[in-house]
Amino acid sequence: MWIKICGVCDVQSARVAVSAGADAIGLNFIPRSKRFITVDQARSIADSVRGRVELVGVMEDVTLARATAVKDEIALNRIQFHFDKLGQAGLNLPPWAYAAFGLGAPRDVERLQQAAGEPVLVDACVGGRSGGTGATFDWNWVVEIAKRRRIILAGGLTADNVHQAVALVHPWGVDVASGVELSGSPRVKDPERVAQFIERARKATQNQTSST
Repeated sequence: MWIKICGVCDVQSARVAVSAGADAIGLNFIPRSKRFITVDQARSIADSVRGRVELVGVMEDVTLARATAVKDEIALNRIQFHFDKLGQAGLNLPPWAYAAFGLGAPRDVERLQQAAGEPVLVDACVGGRSGGTGATFDWNWVVEIAKRRRIILAGGLTADNVHQAVALVHPWGVDVASGVELSGSPRVKDPERVAQFIERARKATQNQTSST
């Protein structure tokens, strides 16, 4: 189980995620997001935990050239592409990049069939946004495709529901941002919530293994 703590905005939150056993942290470069950070801020955060966790840049509707430049400047491991402009969804992505899709209805899952690259992140689509809203979607929509593709499940996950989500979908990975933040502080990770989330996600995966 690959676990990403997304929307990391400060060094302390990055260290909290690493100490709790996260596989990756997300650095958000989407200007509309509450968790937007600059390249300079991202570099400081990345340098504080480099080599201990995967560093993922989160970008929306940018060119591959721009994403590559940011990746190289900060020495990121991956880029997570959000596509609000659906015409870009068929873009051929390099091995270090993966696509994120917001799902608002069962028919949206069809887009995942044509999505390039692995893994593929699925989130809730609210108000036309491709993710990052903290809302959930019906996990049953992606149960079948998770049998065929490496799905990263996102959207409204918390320590309280991640076990249920993993048990149902059997995703390759999970991604969380708002669900592990301090109440009223959308840019600060709560050490206790981060630790609980990771522990329960791992336990759900172990339960799957022991039952097979």
